[in-house]
Amino acid sequence: MYFDSLQMSMTGQTFQRAEKLAGHYFRLSPDKMSSHRYDVKTLAYLEDHEVKNGAFAHLCKYHYKKEEKATHPEGFHFYRICLQDNQILDAVERGHSFIKLTPLMLYIAAHEIVHIIRFDNGEIGFDAPIKEKETEEEKVHAITRDMLQSGMYSDLKIVLDCFSNRYKIGDFCN
Repeated sequence: MYFDSLQMSMTGQTFQRAEKLAGHYFRLSPDKMSSHRYDVKTLAYLEDHEVKNGAFAHLCKYHYKKEEKATHPEGFHFYRICLQDNQILDAVERGHSFIKLTPLMLYIAAHEIVHIIRFDNGEIGFDAPIKEKETEEEKVHAITRDMLQSGMYSDLKIVLDCFSNRYKIGDFCN
């Protein structure tokens, strides 16, 4: 199962909304928020190592070296949020009309953006040991839940209640 064109459009809009919410929550200016480099890919466009069964999203970190530029001789890094369309759509389908795609996607987007901000701020290393990553997941869930409280509506509350504690939202790769 892959996102159709309408679902792809909604996903883009949802990430924009999540980015604004994260910027507001962390008190980041739009310039500072845009310094957190990431892109979003859906299942149809993922490499094999970016596909992760059992997760709604898989976060990868890539390093780009641009040796010809003296201004950034060390290059830079960016993150890729790898959406697992099949897992997301399956959760919506199994939700029997209780789980809606838009609020689930908002939670996923906000959750992954919080990870990126925390990694970039040095609050945890991307390559941290598994125990630290488990603790980080709990912290990110709490932050995401708190961040979304201001816009809480019934469909989003259902998503938070159903998925946030029982399902693995994401994972990390290099």
